[in-house]
This record gives sequence, structure tokens and C-alpha cells, in this order.
Amino acid sequence: MQTLLRGGRVVDPGRGFDGVADVLVTDAEVSAVAPGLDAPDGAAVVDVGGLVVGPGFLDLHSHVHSIAGQRLQAMDGVTTALDLEAGLMPIERAYAEAAAAGRPLHYGFSASWGSARAQAHAGITPDARIESGLAVLGNPQWQRSSSPRELATWLSLLDGELAAGALGIGILMGYAPASDPAEFRAVARLAAKAGVPTYTHVRELVEVDPDTPADGSAEIADLAAETGATMHHCHVNSTSGRHVDRVLATLDRSRQAGSRVTVEAYPYGAGSTAVGAAFISPERLRLKGLGPSSVVMLETGERVADQGRLRQLRADDPGAPCLLEFLDERTERDRGLLQRALAFPDAVVASDAMPVYWPDGRHESTEWPLPPGGSTHPRTAGTFAKTLRLMVRETGTWTWLEAFRRCSYLPSRILDDVAPAAAAKGHLAAGADADLVVLDPATITDTATYADPTRPSNGIKHLYVGGVPVVADGVLRTDALPGRPLRGERR
Repeated sequence: MQTLLRGGRVVDPGRGFDGVADVLVTDAEVSAVAPGLDAPDGAAVVDVGGLVVGPGFLDLHSHVHSIAGQRLQAMDGVTTALDLEAGLMPIERAYAEAAAAGRPLHYGFSASWGSARAQAHAGITPDARIESGLAVLGNPQWQRSSSPRELATWLSLLDGELAAGALGIGILMGYAPASDPAEFRAVARLAAKAGVPTYTHVRELVEVDPDTPADGSAEIADLAAETGATMHHCHVNSTSGRHVDRVLATLDRSRQAGSRVTVEAYPYGAGSTAVGAAFISPERLRLKGLGPSSVVMLETGERVADQGRLRQLRADDPGAPCLLEFLDERTERDRGLLQRALAFPDAVVASDAMPVYWPDGRHESTEWPLPPGGSTHPRTAGTFAKTLRLMVRETGTWTWLEAFRRCSYLPSRILDDVAPAAAAKGHLAAGADADLVVLDPATITDTATYADPTRPSNGIKHLYVGGVPVVADGVLRTDALPGRPLRGERR
């Protein structure tokens, strides 16, 4: 199967190329990129004049494990959606179930630090499902520090998951913020020895909790320097809030000193998690300068009225999804904080996309457009389009070359050591994977809102995953499930 994309503005962050050219795709690979290519006999020819052609976006931080959610991400330009912050366990089951159900996008998972601890501490057997993982988040047993025996048990579980193909270790430290820092050091040493990255939701900052065992952002910088591990700081915008400038300065000093610290951000002032998470407690909210009214229950739309109601919700169903408003996007100051996080040198764009929930309890739908009433965070549908609107179209902070570098090239390079197959992703030259996005530079924008979060982005004209069109002429193809696994190979 061959496809010729003719006359587009080709952007290849791997070569630093930005110019008009044709792109020839043969099966799942880019076979040629040059002006004036002849169409081989039988090739499909697609006129992409006036459009931007680049490597599809690689999302390091997606909790979407469904056809429905991945279709929203496809309409946002994503070709590979990986769950690396939380991960799933057991990893073999996660890959097997994704393959059996089919996926529009490529997929992959990290080894789940939280699930391994829950098994070692409380005997909770993980089942590789995101909804089960959310339910575990409010369980205090796994949040405490480990005994020596428990530590050895869950480190062994993580090591086994890495051997089975996990893409590194996902660490939800923010959900166990009082746990012993020595345990995190042990994880970093394991990662360094195995040659895999860690992906961390950091614990509290000292500005928020002076009694924290370690400043969350400084901790990963220090451990990267001490152990030599590659350590990725997840959603720096949401964990840093109004302290983001100090955090970015801390991380920059670490990188300048030679530590392998990478950073991600998304362009929203509200996060999404389980209501039982440690940092959603009334006490933790108060330390952040927030209150119960900053919490909105995702499935019902209820804005929590007071501490009593919040405590009740946390006790009744700690896994219930909610939104947490940590910045006010209506103010210029807070919008500036979000944009500075995105603009931080070499920061990558990652969505933290969440599952879609329907009132009848479904987490999946193969209908398209999606059935009405679905609840999720708008970042599931709009992270990349919103970032391009803000950073390229409206402010000119990034060129298109820089945008593809942040959304495609740099995320792929974070995976190079753990997944050799990632070398063919994130760039657009002969030999690259045929994971391509074709977008309209004049109209690319998000449409999802907090009130209507499942509205697909506008401006994605074509999307190819492994050479297969998932979006064609702006229309999603419901028969396309070409996603394939991206797996780790430890040294």
C-alpha cells in the first residue's frame, strides 16, 4: 500500500527541515521525502497543499485505554498514546487486552509503582485496568512507608515488569507524599541499573507543605544527579501551580549540571484525579491556598460545597473522578504561568488524558460521534490543538518546527534508551514510521470545554498511524484500528 502526500509544508524536527515537499508512504514506513516525487502505480495521491505535514504527536502521559478516548486523541493529532505516569500492572495483561480490543493509536505502558506497592503492602492484586487503579488511590495502606520486606517485594515486582516490556517506571509520589525518600532513591537506582526512565507525579513542594519529607521537584533533580537515572517530571504546571517559576529554575540548574531531567506540561488550569487522592484532602487543599469548592465531581458536575461534603465523597467512593482547579485561566497572571511552563526550554507537551465516563457507567463506546453525556477532562480531546493555538497561532512563541519538536521529536527521544523502536518516531524522513499528522495551520484549535469536554479538536485534516488513515479529510474512520504496541527492551 502506497500513499503520496503532495505539495504540503513538510516539517521535520529531526533534520530541522521546514519546506514544501511530497511525502511517499509505503506500508508502515516513510519511503521518500522530496519535492516533485512521482506517484508510483496504484498509489493513493492526497493533495495537502497549504497544509502542514509532520510526525504525529507522541503523548507520554495518557490514561486513555479505550477506543472512544483514543479517537478523541486522534482528532487532536496524536498517533501514539502512552500511559507512563501511572502505568498498568501486570504489563503483559495490559498489552494483551489492548491488542485484543484493537486501538486506533499506538500504545504502551510503564511499570506501575503504585500497583506494585499496593500488592506488597495490602495484597491488592492489580488487574491492568485504569478504573481499578483509580479506586486504589485512596487506600492509605500503600501510601505509607514500606517495611524492608515490602520494599524488596515491590522493587522485585517492578523489575519483573521491566523485563516483561514496560517502558520505564511510573511513580505516583504525589499520592503517597509522606513516604520515605529512601524508597524513591531505591527506585531511581533500579531505573538507572536497568537503563529506563522514571515518570513522576512529584510529592508536595516545600512552599505548600514545609513538613514534606522532600521538596517534590528538587527530589527528582537530586536523585537524577545522584543515581544517573533519566527522570521525567510529569505535568509541571499542575504540581507547581503558582510556584512554577521556582520549580523551573530548580530543574534548569539540574539540567545545566548534567542531570538527565525532562519536563512536560499541558495548557489547562485544572487537573483531574480520584477524589480520594492524598492532595484532595481538605488539609492539603488549604496548604495549596485552595478549598473544597475547587473540586468538581466529574460524573455529576457537583462542585463540592464544604469540607464535610468533601470528606463524605472521599469516604464513600475514593476512586470517583474529579476536577481540581489549581489556576484560574481567566486571569492574565495564571495564563502566563501556564504558558511559561510550556515555553520552558525542551519541555514536551503531554496531555494527562483521562477516560471518558458515561452516566450508565460505561467507559467505552465504539459509536462515533461519541454518545452524548460523556464526561472527561477537556485535555483528553484538546491538549495538542490548544497548545498549537496558544503557542504558534496566537502568540508566535513557537515556530511550527519548534512545535513539532515539542510534540513529536523530544517525547520520542525520551524513550530511545528503553524502546529502540522509538528511534523511528518523532521525525519525518525516509525510514521513519508512517505516523503522520496533516493539519490546517490557520484553523487548528481545541473545541472541548469543561462543560462539554468530548468535543473533538478542529483542523486535523489527515492522520496516519502506521501508514493507515485514521482521519481522512477531517473525518474519523471508524473502521481503522491500526495501533500497535511500543514495548521496552531493557539493557
